[in-house]
Amino acid sequence: MTNTHPRGTLVKIVVLGLALALAVYAAFPLIDQHAWGWLTVLVVVTGLIFAVYLSPRLIPAKYLVPGVLFLLAFQIVPVLYTASTAFSNFGDGHRGSKQDAVVAVQSASVQQVPGSASYELSVAVEEGGLVFLLADGDGKAYAGTRDGLRPLDAGKVTVTGGRVTDAAGYTLLSLAEASLRNDEILAFTVPTADGAVRASGLSKAYNGQATRFYDKACDCITDRVSGKQWNADENVGSFVAADGERLAQGWKVNVGLTNFTRVLTDSRISGPFLKTLAWNLGFAVASVLATFALGLACALALHADRLRGRTLYRVLLVLPYAMPSFAMLLVWRDLFNQEFGLINRFFGMHVDWFGSPWTARAAVILVQLWMGYPYMFLVATGALQAIPKEMGEAASVDGATPAQRFRRITLPLLLVALSPLLISSFAFNFNNFNAIYLTTEGAPFPADNSSVGATDLLITYTYRLAFGGSGAQFGFAAAISCYIFAIVAVISMIGFRRSRRQEEVYA
Repeated sequence: MTNTHPRGTLVKIVVLGLALALAVYAAFPLIDQHAWGWLTVLVVVTGLIFAVYLSPRLIPAKYLVPGVLFLLAFQIVPVLYTASTAFSNFGDGHRGSKQDAVVAVQSASVQQVPGSASYELSVAVEEGGLVFLLADGDGKAYAGTRDGLRPLDAGKVTVTGGRVTDAAGYTLLSLAEASLRNDEILAFTVPTADGAVRASGLSKAYNGQATRFYDKACDCITDRVSGKQWNADENVGSFVAADGERLAQGWKVNVGLTNFTRVLTDSRISGPFLKTLAWNLGFAVASVLATFALGLACALALHADRLRGRTLYRVLLVLPYAMPSFAMLLVWRDLFNQEFGLINRFFGMHVDWFGSPWTARAAVILVQLWMGYPYMFLVATGALQAIPKEMGEAASVDGATPAQRFRRITLPLLLVALSPLLISSFAFNFNNFNAIYLTTEGAPFPADNSSVGATDLLITYTYRLAFGGSGAQFGFAAAISCYIFAIVAVISMIGFRRSRRQEEVYA
């Protein structure tokens, strides 16, 4: 018979209650989106948690389940989602279904025609999303969302002076608040049976007629005025005309290996991509070697027993490591400024550090050297203290010089201990987004290509593709992310294999 502590039972009840509440809270959006697969996963995971923590026998699982769930949620699922996205055309203009694209095409072509119904407009928000609160000439009120137009209960809405001034469940925006979202309001459409409701300013709206409509018989979009047709192309998820023109509104489809092959076969992309990859490898290698060399040199200098004040020197050398990297990168960016930067002023130069490719690359590597050597100094100091002094003394008795002792004894033993850290440092610097984006933002850019700069890493190039102002290309960015993952994985495997052989030699 087991005795259960009342406090432990109470904690278990509270934790399981919170887990159940969170599961129920997450279930409603999944049901609303008809995401039955993810709903099944949610039910299975919730059942697993209750089965493990209500059982008195599954003791090891009580410690393993949280770690495994966090691993799945924050590592495995994002990787799988990124990989699946890489096989699609997901991005601006290709975010939803084909039906969503048809609605978007028709809504975007809405025009006001004689006899169009007009409304007094009040702009509101519901759960952060825009809502048009409309009042017609008869005093009836409606709520317009991207899902359509629906009447409001007269008992839950207040219409004053022909305009909705209050509505239960909605937060009305003032004229000043609405003006800040003017572009979003003017682009907002509420689909209706014969067209869509659009804003005419911030106080009026009309139910216009769509000039383009979808014909299911030909699976195409037809313009009522010109008669031009755009046929649906399921391979690219777009409506395409005979002259090659594509409508901006498309839908998400599987494009196979197109995103992967595009990197290698499209000359507009393959050239900049390979140049960026070469610089990316050079940046990561140079950052690791430079920081390791300087950190090791400092560690060796302070390793001598005769040196006084070693603790103070070590504290001073570690100071860059204690500073917030985000702030320090911004400071270094200003230090390299051509006009008022401290570096040019101190040395009496007028170098445009970020104006040419090689000076910009030298600048970011110098910044990495300053920010990265304290870490290498710390790990090298620890590794040096772990090397038995007797080995160096025996080598001295045999007549070895200090340089020979370092090359034949100290450095090999250090590399055995530090190789995994050097490999992880390489992987970190290969994807060091902050180091580039907060200093140069990838600049300088060539005159004929503003998508990739001389200091861009693959990760910053991917970020610009996914979230750049020219339009998001999530599928293509995901494919490049897969390339990055493969490159780092291969290099890391080679590095670990070589370090394992080195360990066997010095074991």
